[in-house]
Amino acid sequence: MKHWIQAARLRTLPLSVSGIIVGSVYALSHPTDDIETPTEVFKWKLFAFAILTTLGLQILSNFANDYGDGVKGTDNADRVGPARAIQSGVISPAAMKNAIVITSLLTLISAILLIYFAFGSSNFIYSILFLVLGILAIFSAIRYTVGNTAYGYRGYGDLFVFVFFGLVSTLGVNFLYSKQLDLMLFLPAMAIGFLSVGVLNLNNMRDEESDRKSGKNTIVVKIGGAAAKKYHFFLVITAMLLVLLYAIIDDFQFDQYLFLIAYFPLTKHLIRVYKNKENKLLDPELKKLALSTFALAVLFALSMIFFFSDLIVNNS
Repeated sequence: MKHWIQAARLRTLPLSVSGIIVGSVYALSHPTDDIETPTEVFKWKLFAFAILTTLGLQILSNFANDYGDGVKGTDNADRVGPARAIQSGVISPAAMKNAIVITSLLTLISAILLIYFAFGSSNFIYSILFLVLGILAIFSAIRYTVGNTAYGYRGYGDLFVFVFFGLVSTLGVNFLYSKQLDLMLFLPAMAIGFLSVGVLNLNNMRDEESDRKSGKNTIVVKIGGAAAKKYHFFLVITAMLLVLLYAIIDDFQFDQYLFLIAYFPLTKHLIRVYKNKENKLLDPELKKLALSTFALAVLFALSMIFFFSDLIVNNS
């Protein structure tokens, strides 16, 4: 059990639910109908199954990454980070392959229940659309490193993370509640997406040398470490600016800028990356950036709850 928990990479899980938290609380604080019944927009069943589905996708992605890199030999003695399950031999490729199948099925079941609780027997087109999105997300999580045409080996992993753990996670869950697409939500959704890509970029910066030797052409391998560091600054700083821009446009009050607290660890993280000279020293920063992103999502959600409280007071 210990080895399976390690293979699931628990430190990545808080990051994966950040978009769900932001999109869900946005639905609560921005009701679509009468302001007197805003809590009807938010449903705990939707929130629970959205979390379960996202966690399933993240764990599936981690299992598939362990399997794909393990059987290809990408995870080897040159790798800087912690030893993976297949690499170290504690889990066999066959067992990991079975885990991928089981996790895919459980994630699909969770996604189907999520869609049912959101749309019921009505909105057939929406149900089909989200079912297709769910299947595509599962397929993409597996194909990141698995197979001869794995897109993670061609530098497209950043795009997958931005789309599914940023835009789809945040905008998608909000649509399940509200049945509409709010353009303002694109700002925090993109921010979560950029920060999620930032975690992947750190991982790829850490593994640059071993990835280059094994033919895993991540963006870092393609553009080089120096450019990858500038790319990382762009991802994190742009995310911070997008959330701040949202707050300004939405006319946040002073007490709603609580999310700025998360900017301190993010800034500290950027300073560490700027000063870093050895790739292996970047490994602890993955967890720190993931937790900082989660903290930003939670604090931003609390800021929107304050907005919700002000709406109630002003309309009572």
